[in-house]
Amino acid sequence: MPLQLRFLIFFGVFTSLVGGLHYYLWIRLARDPALPAPMLRLVTALLIGLALSMPLTMMLQRSVHFENLRPLFFIVFVWMGMGFIFSALFFATDIGRWLSHAAIWVMSHTGGSETPVDPARRVLISRAIALGVGGTTLGVTAWGMKTALAGVQVVPQHVKLKGLPQALDGFKLVQISDVHIGPLLRKEWLSGIVDRIEALKPDAVVITGDLVDGSVDELRAHVEPLARLKPPQGVFFVTGNHEYYSGWREWVAHLPSLGVRPLRNERVELAKGLHLAGIHDPSMTGTNESPDLDKALAGKPAGEPVVLLAHQPKQFKEAALKGVDLTLSGHTHGGQIFPFTFLVRLQQPWVAGRYTEGTSQLYVSRGTGFWGPPLRVMATPEITLLTLAPA
Repeated sequence: MPLQLRFLIFFGVFTSLVGGLHYYLWIRLARDPALPAPMLRLVTALLIGLALSMPLTMMLQRSVHFENLRPLFFIVFVWMGMGFIFSALFFATDIGRWLSHAAIWVMSHTGGSETPVDPARRVLISRAIALGVGGTTLGVTAWGMKTALAGVQVVPQHVKLKGLPQALDGFKLVQISDVHIGPLLRKEWLSGIVDRIEALKPDAVVITGDLVDGSVDELRAHVEPLARLKPPQGVFFVTGNHEYYSGWREWVAHLPSLGVRPLRNERVELAKGLHLAGIHDPSMTGTNESPDLDKALAGKPAGEPVVLLAHQPKQFKEAALKGVDLTLSGHTHGGQIFPFTFLVRLQQPWVAGRYTEGTSQLYVSRGTGFWGPPLRVMATPEITLLTLAPA
């Protein structure tokens, strides 16, 4: 499917969801609390403006240079996260109200007396809920922003690999994923991430996709800190779906100038007796560089372990069937903003952490940066330090 058609489909679905979400918020923040007429008009206009700002910003992102739009991006993306939190909390209160109404209905039809509806009391409850949800949303948003922008954790993982040479016991592999350098995350932030990786003294560094949200021309200077990474065995990269949207050919051509080697359905010997393979993101299916695991594993000596870089966790299904020892993925952001985690599970069978399928292992990073809202709620960003050992 052509990229332009994919974007139009995504844009249409996204706009519909945004419209529905803001209508729901209008009901719960304006209509149900029976706001006075001046306040009702103000809240209505504000919600309409915020709803329109989301698709408008997405269109501008594709036609106007980032630097001219950063304040707008920040405001709109923060509201995007707040709107989701508002909706989730309101929906939770709605479930409580529906259960309460159901209980009253059952009681009234089993011999109990039905309490008449008091309109004034209903408005009072709606206002109290709106105030409570509003205050909670502000608190969660502040916490989520702090976590997203300054809460990246180093997550240690000890992984045993069958056939790993004893000489490689303690081999340190650092994974970052879903960095999303673009409208909000810039050179200064990435430089801090690079400092933390260097302090870990890894033997190799891998980037499992979605490094950027924008073209090489826009972001060239902002990915330069990667050039400071000099692990003994190198820095490696595989494409994610956002590279596909951002001009993957240009990025694959540019990254080697920073000392980052893209793995395009190919394998390298990372160290004697240990192999590293990488496959493209499923977004590239149907192009001349569709993900091809067989090609990436071709020629690997039997009995020697291989680590596979595959952006989306669902690619682990094929990897496990073909005996890949360890797959490293990202893409999910661990849900990024709870309870969005449950929706992610509908598209990806593995969301965050370690999994085992037969003799194959998978590690899914929660991601290092963020996409869209500069918020992370119950999905702490990470730099993953994998220490390998013989099984």
